[in-house]
Amino acid sequence: MSLHDQDDAALRAAQEDRLRKVWEPPKGLFLRWTDTNNNRVGVWYVLTAFGFMLFAGVLALIMRMQLAVPDNDLVDAGTFNQLFTLHGSVMMFLFAVPMFEAVSIILLPQLLGARDLPFPRLSAFGYWSFLIGGVFVSGSIFFDVAPDGGWFMYPPLTTRTDLSGLGADIWMLGLSFIEVSSVAAAVELIVGVLKCRPPGMRLNLMPLYAWYILVVAVMILFAFPPLIAGDVLFEMERLLDWPFFDAQRGGDPLLWQHLFWIFGHPEVYIVFLPSIALFAMLVPTFARRHLLGYPWIVLAAVGTAFLSFGLWVHHMFATGLPKISLAFFSAASEAVAIPTAVQIFVFIVTLWAGRVVWSTPLLYATGSLAIFVIGGLTGVMVAVAPFDWQAHDTYFVVAHLHYVLIGGTLMPLFAGLYYYWPLITGKKLSDRLGRTAFWLIFVGANLCFFPMHLSGLEGMPRRVFTYPEELGLGGLNLASTIGSFVIAAGVAVIVLDLCRSPWRTKAPRNPWAAGTLEWLAHPDDEDWGIRSIPLIESRYPIWDQEDFVRKVDEGRYFLPDAEEGRRETIVTSVLDARPVSVIRLGGPSWLPMLTAVALGGVFILTTYHFYWAALVSGVLTLALVLAWLWTGTAEIPEKPGKPIGHGIELPLYISGDAAPGWWAMFITMMADATAFSGLVFGYYFFWTRHEDFPPMAMADGPGVFWPMVALAVGLATWLATVGAREVHARGNVSLARVLVLLGIGASVAGVFAGLAGPWLSGMDPQAHSYPAIVWTLAIWTTAHCGVAAIMLAYVLARSLAGKMTPQHDADIRNVTVYMHFLALTVAVTYLTIGLFPEVA
Repeated sequence: MSLHDQDDAALRAAQEDRLRKVWEPPKGLFLRWTDTNNNRVGVWYVLTAFGFMLFAGVLALIMRMQLAVPDNDLVDAGTFNQLFTLHGSVMMFLFAVPMFEAVSIILLPQLLGARDLPFPRLSAFGYWSFLIGGVFVSGSIFFDVAPDGGWFMYPPLTTRTDLSGLGADIWMLGLSFIEVSSVAAAVELIVGVLKCRPPGMRLNLMPLYAWYILVVAVMILFAFPPLIAGDVLFEMERLLDWPFFDAQRGGDPLLWQHLFWIFGHPEVYIVFLPSIALFAMLVPTFARRHLLGYPWIVLAAVGTAFLSFGLWVHHMFATGLPKISLAFFSAASEAVAIPTAVQIFVFIVTLWAGRVVWSTPLLYATGSLAIFVIGGLTGVMVAVAPFDWQAHDTYFVVAHLHYVLIGGTLMPLFAGLYYYWPLITGKKLSDRLGRTAFWLIFVGANLCFFPMHLSGLEGMPRRVFTYPEELGLGGLNLASTIGSFVIAAGVAVIVLDLCRSPWRTKAPRNPWAAGTLEWLAHPDDEDWGIRSIPLIESRYPIWDQEDFVRKVDEGRYFLPDAEEGRRETIVTSVLDARPVSVIRLGGPSWLPMLTAVALGGVFILTTYHFYWAALVSGVLTLALVLAWLWTGTAEIPEKPGKPIGHGIELPLYISGDAAPGWWAMFITMMADATAFSGLVFGYYFFWTRHEDFPPMAMADGPGVFWPMVALAVGLATWLATVGAREVHARGNVSLARVLVLLGIGASVAGVFAGLAGPWLSGMDPQAHSYPAIVWTLAIWTTAHCGVAAIMLAYVLARSLAGKMTPQHDADIRNVTVYMHFLALTVAVTYLTIGLFPEVA
């Protein structure tokens, strides 16, 4: 097809009909929920997260009513504990992070000029997991079994089943399920940014929003897995009485604090940086110029992310740390202000240098920066250890946290809501209602939270359900309560504005006259996303590239058709966005929803100790995952390639490090390795905390012999897989199958050898933290050996079924990536538990 063919209006109409048919959503009361298109899944995600935010807001209002006057008895202490625990947990786990992922699922394909993200079914699976886990956790309060240990659930109060009820299990297992959806979304977003950019969009031409999403998604990969590792230890103590946090049996409650805050502090930046990303998109639009300091803001975002992982200990200043630790983490906490300030100054300078159009979104953006700066300054204050000792666990910290989150997350999201609503619905929200809501929220936030600084400095501790009148804090608390209702009034105005939207007229296309790709969307948007995938030569192509919109609309760029009736998009190279291949995307399917339901069953049934039923649900989950992979991945196309326009023909099948699937496996294994490192950290943490670790009476287990055998068979699995991949690529399919069989045998042997050491040594995991952590590492590693056996069996089945050939070998190449990480895991585990006791 030549460029001149697109002059034919009839041809363009036929192309559009085919695209429209291919991307047509499923219809019907039930089938509509099988959709996987990013536009719909993203909207479901946004609405659900927004609903959870409103729910958590109602919980906050009840708390504020309870604290409005001294000695109040609106709710009792137990209910108040559930209220503040659920409020914090829902806001952090069910609103802030999911909302960023939801917005990204909607915006990212538009920003990248892609038809969809590379794994749309994974997005749908993440949504259903989020919904099920969120309803499970949130609904617990209606049965008086909600978690009540605070959103960071410090042991030993929460690990002792006689002091905490079912709520701790609901919190731990329910949120662990939600963390799965967060990691799934992170994988999808990273691969999307790296591999689905339009031709010509080099890294230095990426929209800043995409840069921020890439940074934040990578942060999720390294922040959430330590919490997952902590969850594993936490639940093993609660369900099996393995004493990781019981000081009397060699455990240490501080281990949980470390694992939680390695997640918890980056979490603040995980929810803050996407808000900055929204500013980076709307500030140039309303300044009517390119954003200044593009390289600096990218470096500042990366620097903020890097530093955020070095700050977790400043949440633990009151635990009796060595002075050198206090000094280091205090300095690191101060240092993060530098890249944060760079980003804020870039926005100010861009507005200063531009021709500013004051709009409702920009009003929210500037107001949120003012609130965030106050929160940042108090953050600098609590980063100083002596001040932190005075303010620790008081309402000063509550004020600081809410200034940061309202200024750094909530109001920027409202800015994005008013900015991007026309993109999603084709209609603008009301400026009058939007500004009314802004002033209510801005005034309410300051009225609610500024007095908390004072009540905290006067000694009011956080998480008390009432206080005596003699403290003289009634006036400050009443002001905070009034402020909270003013905020609620502002949010109610926004909800009213949203509810009135369906009756408004359509806005013009690109109503803000923005310059970035997402505004190619038409008010009567088609489900295909973008008419043709453009060639990018500028960061603001709508402003800078001549006739850009017309050429896109007339299909004069790439992939303007869907001749084969398949959903497709272009894959490009990571650095310079050269076209690499055309990939076919998964269409509507029940599998993502059913897999999420089955996996949710594992977590929920385990919460109620229905272990056999949970096992059945786990087997069902495995079967559904295999069905998903078998029917939806590594499909051999009917032809080797297809033309995408401008004389370029791309392959329809790729494997190895050029393929999105390979990258998805690699990124998933990075998360897996990070969770594993959390468990290994636990082993060495105990060693640093106890002079007799391992205890002399237990030093013989698990011995050296069986760990070394397990190491040998684990490495044999790896070598057999690598060998199979190499001979398969050379066309020797039979030998490859033999090596795969050997790999299966070795991985099964690895399961038994790995468990033999602690089992035959008679290590009792309930007796002391040492056997408990040894058993945990052994179980983690042997479980991975079991997964390796299943993966290799899957590869063998694909080969025998003719779905994997030397030219179409994505399955074995992706499995080999897993095996690299398996080799690393077995080496670290067995060298640690087998040899470290000999040298400790």
